[in-house]
Formats: sequence, structure tokens, C-alpha cells
Amino acid sequence: MPAASGLSEAAVAGTALLRGEDLRAIETRHAAAKPALMDRAGQAAARFVTDRFGAGRVLVCAGPGNNGGDGFVMAGELARAGIPVSIHFDADAARLPHDAAAAYQACRGTSADFCGAVPTGKFALVVDALFGIGLTRPIGGAYAALIARINAFPGPVLALDIPSGLDGDSGRVLGIAVRATHTLSFIGGKAGLYTLDGPDHCGEVSVADLGLRLNTFSGALLDVNDYRDCLKSRRRNSHKGSYGSLAVIGGARGMSGAALLAARAGLKLGAGRVFVGLLETLAVDPVQPELMLRNADEALALATAAVVGPGLGGSDVAIELLRRSTSAEFPVLFDADALNLLAAHPVLARQIARRTAPTLITPHPSEAARLLATSTEAVQADRVASALELARRFKAHVALKGCGTIVAHPDGRWRINTSGNPGLASAGSGDVLAGMAGALLAQAWPADAALAAAVHLHGAAADALVAAGDGPIGITAGELISVARTRLNQLIPKDA
Repeated sequence: MPAASGLSEAAVAGTALLRGEDLRAIETRHAAAKPALMDRAGQAAARFVTDRFGAGRVLVCAGPGNNGGDGFVMAGELARAGIPVSIHFDADAARLPHDAAAAYQACRGTSADFCGAVPTGKFALVVDALFGIGLTRPIGGAYAALIARINAFPGPVLALDIPSGLDGDSGRVLGIAVRATHTLSFIGGKAGLYTLDGPDHCGEVSVADLGLRLNTFSGALLDVNDYRDCLKSRRRNSHKGSYGSLAVIGGARGMSGAALLAARAGLKLGAGRVFVGLLETLAVDPVQPELMLRNADEALALATAAVVGPGLGGSDVAIELLRRSTSAEFPVLFDADALNLLAAHPVLARQIARRTAPTLITPHPSEAARLLATSTEAVQADRVASALELARRFKAHVALKGCGTIVAHPDGRWRINTSGNPGLASAGSGDVLAGMAGALLAQAWPADAALAAAVHLHGAAADALVAAGDGPIGITAGELISVARTRLNQLIPKDA
């Protein structure tokens, strides 16, 4: 089969992530490209099929739009290469968009077998080319029934660009969505593949850049390159004061565990000293006696960076401590109860936006909803937009937690993290994440790198526990800490 010039499959890690508005702009700029983008996409898909799945019988389920056009081009390429192809297409060909109609007519001239009903017999592969990123309403009727049949197929399923029924920006399922074993995304990755429901539907993701090789984009997958410049070995001539002092402020009565988990993570991720400003008085942490327990005011006075919020509660004392921390002249990460208090006290929230030192916030979706005065459902409906709005409103570096944590920065950059697994859905996991980021801030890492590294390492620790057979069921927050420390040390160049 002929190869389209300039085609390459981009590595997934670090590749561009695109939202609908980005793709529309790119497609407009390249509308007159030769070969056309649809031809490039179909040819890339055909190559992908032969490389990954061989020459077995293929069923292509084609829809009424440009995603169907990609499928027609792919099917024609496969048929011309002698691969048996059946195409299930029962839409009105006369209503196809121009490029898709041309692809349909070209495919009709091959040996591909068109059929209005799903054919019987065995297939080596089913290809989903029903609906692409332009889908805006829930799928129902005959297409919903077809997707249910695709999902019942026992073999591999390849989705072209995005699994049909999945929103490309948010990862929401629109009624029903294909559960693919493989997804080949065109031009760049789609945000919805990596967050919310996306990871449960896309399977293994590959990216065909169609020869465009984007080099300027605001969104990408988070990887080690987002913090590599900070991975440096320690000088022999150093001491604990060389690595900063982290204050963890929280731990009201009955909630001291949250603050202690954050503090233990801060200690093991390299902060030189960790002061725990507990609202509940404890003499010592028996698990980690290296932690220095102080009153909250003293802890803040000794800090070069702070984490405020784990187990903080909502008392008047907590509000006053939050007020003091908003005016701190060093980096502060606000989490958990601190975020709820900020949502309930607009004056304090406005102080956050006026800070001159770096600010980080690490909300889960419900906390983000309170900060944005909206619903959790609205936050989840567009996680990237929600994270970017938080970053803009609070002039903060944001980690919107959840499946595919979104890391967003005040300058408009955003990343989606793909490390981690359901084992992170356990009590205290967020406290550990906050403490890890706090440790890196204390060591004078830039705020954007500190947050990126903490999110990435936090997920990598959970992945390592699963690989060792210790999860995902039953992973505890405390288990993540030492594993994350190991991973951090492994990443530091030995000759640095």
C-alpha cells in the first residue's frame, strides 16, 4: 500500500494534547494540504493495522461524518493490499461531508465489502470509525446498539482518533462509548483520552502526527521532562539547612493523621527539616520521630515552604492560620480543608490571588467546584478548562486530582498525568501528594516543576506497588512514600 509522505507515529509521552478548538484551527490551516489530512489519517491507520494485527479479516464500522471518511480511506488501503475488509455503513452516503464522500466513492471501487448489517463470521479486528471529536450529544438508537455489539466483540478493537461516544475534551461518555483495546489518535493526543472516563475506553493509545509535527502547544502529557532540570545530585559539602524547611499546618483534633502523612512524605522526599504545626497537641510522631512537632505559628515562622490544610478543620483558629499563611513570603501549597475555607471566605480567596510568592493548590473535583462556585458535575464536564480557570483565578499552579490529574499553570500551560492507578483512591493519598510537593518546594524547586514531579512520582509509586503485586486493592497512603523516594533517587543522573 502507498505510504503517505511525512507520516510518523509520535511517542505518546510528552506529545501534544489538543482540544477541539485547537484541532479546528489546525484543520483550517491545513485544509488545502496535499495529501489531504483525511488521506493521511486513513493511510496511517492502514499501516497501523498491518503492523499490529497482520492480514486477518477486518470489520470497519463507519459513521456518517469525517471519522467515517477516515475509515473509508483505511479500508480502501487495506483492500488494495489484499486484506479482506467488510464495511458496515448504513447512513445516507449522499449526506456525507465532501471529503468523506470522496473517500467513500474511492473505497467502493475496491474489493471492500459494503454491508448494511453487521456481517457474520469471525474477524481479526473491528475498527471503530463511527464518530470522532465532533460528537456533541449522547448516542442512542441503532448506533448505541452497534456500539454495544462492538463492546461485546472478544478480539481487538481499534478506535480511529477517539473511541466513539467519548467527548474529546473532557473524557465524558456521551450515552455509550466504544471500549477499544487500541486507539490511534491523529495529529496529536486528545485530552479526553487521558482523563475522566477516557482511560477506561481508549486502551493502548498511539499518535500519528500526519506529518504536522506540532512544536508549539499549551497542553501535553506530563512526563519527567517537565522536571528533569531539577534532578541533580547533592553536593557532598551540604547539611540539612541546604535543603530547606517545610512546615505542614493542619491536624486538628481527630485529624492529626492527615498532617503527619504529609509531613512524612515531605521528610522522605528530601526536605532538610520538617516542622509539623498541629492544632492537636502531640509530643512526637512515633512512626517518624525525625519530624519536629511545633505549634502552628512557630512552624510557619521557621519555614521556607509550607503545606497548609491536611486535617486543618474549620475552626476559628484554622481560619486565622490560613489568613497568616496567605501573606507568607515563601511558596505555599493549599490543600484539603484550606481549600474549603478559601471557598467559604472570599476575602481570603482574593488574598491568594494577590500573593507574590508561588501558590499551589491541589483540589479534588468537589473542592474545585466549591472554589469555582459551581457543581462537581460542571468541573468534571471539562476538567482541563476547570483547572485552567483555577490557575487563572488564583494565579496558582493547580493539580486537579482524579483519573488523569490535570496540572495547570498561570501562564496557560497544562499537562495530564498518566501515571497512577485506582490504588490511589484511598484515604490520605492526597495528603501524601501535598507533602511530596512541599518537600520539593522547600528544596527551592520552581513551583511548576515541584508540582509536576510530585504528581508524576505519586502515580509512579502506585504503579510500582501494583507491579510488585501489592495493589491496586488495599494500597495505603503511607506505602506510597518510600516507593516515591526510591523512584526520585533512581531518576537523578549518577554523573550529575
